[in-house]
Amino acid sequence: MTGQLIDLFIFAAMVTLVYVTGWFLVALAIKRNDVADVAWGMGFVTASLAAFIKTGNYSFTAILVTILVTIWGLRLSWHIGLRNSKKSEDYRYKAWRDSWGKWFVLRTYFQVFLFQGFLMLLVVSPVFVIYTHATSGVYSLAIAGVLIWVFGFLFESIGDRQLKDFIANPKNKGHVMDKGLWQYTRHPNYFGEVTQWWGVGVIALTCSYGWLGLMGPAVITFLIVKVSGVPLLEEKYKDNPEYQAYKRRTSVLIPLPRKKSSTPQSKFEQ
Repeated sequence: MTGQLIDLFIFAAMVTLVYVTGWFLVALAIKRNDVADVAWGMGFVTASLAAFIKTGNYSFTAILVTILVTIWGLRLSWHIGLRNSKKSEDYRYKAWRDSWGKWFVLRTYFQVFLFQGFLMLLVVSPVFVIYTHATSGVYSLAIAGVLIWVFGFLFESIGDRQLKDFIANPKNKGHVMDKGLWQYTRHPNYFGEVTQWWGVGVIALTCSYGWLGLMGPAVITFLIVKVSGVPLLEEKYKDNPEYQAYKRRTSVLIPLPRKKSSTPQSKFEQ
C-alpha cells in the first residue's frame, strides 16, 4: 500500500506542476505575483480531486476528506481573491519584484510557484494516505477529526469576516483590530487553518499507516508559525507601538484570555 501512496504522490506532483505553471504564466501576464496566494487554496482542491478520481476510492472517509478540503480551499481562495482585487500587489511580493532584478522571472517560478507546489504536496499528505490505505473502522477518530476541522473552519472564517468588517469601517483606519476572536489570538485565521489540517490528520489516523498523514498538519503549522505566516506579519509591525502593546497582551496563535495592558494609539492595518 505504501507503493500505491508513492505512485499517487508522483501523479499529484505532475498535476500540481501543471497547475502552478499555469498560475505562474498568469502572474507574468498581469504582473502580480500575489496570485500565488489565490492559487494556494485551490491548489489543494485540484490535487485532491485529481488523486481522488485516480484512486477510485469512493469510501465514506475518502469522500469526507475530499469535501472538507474542497470547502476549505475554495473559501480561502475566494476570500483572498476578493481581498487582493481591491488593492495593489502584496508588499511581500512587491519587495521581491524590486530586489530580484534580472532574475525575477526565474526566481518567481522556482521560489514562489514551484516551491509552493512542493509545500502543497506535503501538507495534503493525509488526504493521500486516506485515499490509498483502508480504514480500520475507528470511526470515533473520524468524528473527532471532523469536529476539530469544523471548529477550525469556523474560527478562520469568523476571524476573516471580523477583520474585513473592521477594515471596512473608516473609523477604524490606522488602529489595531483587537475585538472578537482577535482579542484572544493575534492570528485567528492562521489558528483556524492549522486546526483544520490537524482535523484532517486525525481522520487519517483511522487508516493503516495513518501516522504518515500527520506530516501534513505538522508542515503547515511549522510554515505558519516559523516561516511565512506569523513571522512576516510580526516583522511588518515591529516598530508600531500600538501593535506592540497588542502583542504583549494577546496570544500569538492559540486562543487564550488576554493579559491586561495599556494600548497607545498608533496606526495599524492588518
